[in-house]
Amino acid sequence: MAKETILKKESLNFLEKYLNNAAPTGYESEGQKLWMDYLKPYVDEFITDTYGTAVGVINPKAKFKVVIEGHADEISWYVNYITDDGLIYVIRNGGSDHMIATSKRVNIHTKKGIVKGVFGWPAIHTRDKSNEQAPKIENICIDVGCSSKEEVEKLGVHVGCVITYPDEFFILNNDKFVCRALDNRMGGFMIAEVARLLKENKEELPFGLYITNSVQEEIGLRGAEMITQRIKPDVAIVTDVTHDTTTPMINKKKEGDTKIGGGPVISYAPAVQNKLRELIIETAENKKIPFQRLAASRMTGTDTDAFAYSNGGVASSLISLPLRYMHTTVEMVHQDDVENVIKLIYESLLQIKEGETFSYFD
Repeated sequence: MAKETILKKESLNFLEKYLNNAAPTGYESEGQKLWMDYLKPYVDEFITDTYGTAVGVINPKAKFKVVIEGHADEISWYVNYITDDGLIYVIRNGGSDHMIATSKRVNIHTKKGIVKGVFGWPAIHTRDKSNEQAPKIENICIDVGCSSKEEVEKLGVHVGCVITYPDEFFILNNDKFVCRALDNRMGGFMIAEVARLLKENKEELPFGLYITNSVQEEIGLRGAEMITQRIKPDVAIVTDVTHDTTTPMINKKKEGDTKIGGGPVISYAPAVQNKLRELIIETAENKKIPFQRLAASRMTGTDTDAFAYSNGGVASSLISLPLRYMHTTVEMVHQDDVENVIKLIYESLLQIKEGETFSYFD
């Protein structure tokens, strides 16, 4: 008997389309349009800002405001230098990993359209076995099949063109979603599904809900910094990804013990408001939603930090989706975790009362 799922066929079709679309940091708008089109039946209106953050609003006239948030951007590269021989050297746009670049295909985005290329690497036969070099930003380069700088430029490629990987969505062993940009396209997907469930279940919220898909998280939480000043929320529940620490070469003593299939990960950190976190934990326990715990130190490294420390302080919490192989082209999550993050956000919203301050002193 097939396991019951809250994800509809239309939901998964949207997810695949949304993931396969490139939306690198600073160039998120096409992905945002797909997201807004999917979300449109479930919200009352949209807010967008100058840099591309998109917000679907339910109950826009309500004074008390609650945000649920993910970020829309994916890591990428920029064209930084074109040699006289037509090879392209790059710099990062976000935390792109030089170690996985070699032998990968790439899409270079130009005004003329996509230009295909590859990150080349010297053949094993030609390398110095006694002193092999590892890939690093200084020695990886892209080959677009040209023999001169002029030939490259005729294709429309110039310094500043953004570069993404073309890898697309697939499902591994029935219930593992695999793709580049699950960090954090999954967040946008999950908060959209929360909005869908609220609409389909005819839930009437006593506050305004701001379903927020922020831009530019990968280069310092910048989109969240901007949009929180616009919304001025009272509460923010952020969702992002976190590491599955059960794969090889990860030190659990340093990174903690979290795994795909184990449930949503609830963070402890100075930016996480204790009473809001406990509301979420109690909700998980009452609704029998499995969850895991993670401790951060000075910061969560997610948009939680941007919301928490804005507008004189916003009660904020973080619910993370465990993920394998972050910032690679084969990021992997478990469908059960995806569904349980959606359920946990949904059920937690139903516990939040209008005007709740989460004050430690009440």
